[in-house]
Amino acid sequence: MITNDMLAGLALEARREGIDAVTLRAIVEEASDAGAARALERLGLADPQAHGDVRELRQLLDAWREAKRGALKAGLDWLVKALIALMLIGIAVRIGVGELVR
Repeated sequence: MITNDMLAGLALEARREGIDAVTLRAIVEEASDAGAARALERLGLADPQAHGDVRELRQLLDAWREAKRGALKAGLDWLVKALIALMLIGIAVRIGVGELVR
């Protein structure tokens, strides 16, 4: 891998000449790039289609969150309507609406 070769070369140069700030920064950047590439590869996101896959997953996650919000809202609406209906039934029983109808 080119990045690993670059990192090995920078480390060898640092060993030979002593580490200055520029060399140290280059080593850190190359190591960071190599680590990021390795992490993406392990996650299966190193291929060219990965960008589209991640976008699709984000859209799916957004849709799931929206559906969850909708379901919670519908459940809460149903609960409020049920409580109001129970209150109305209780009031009707309390005032004796059933006896008035007879």
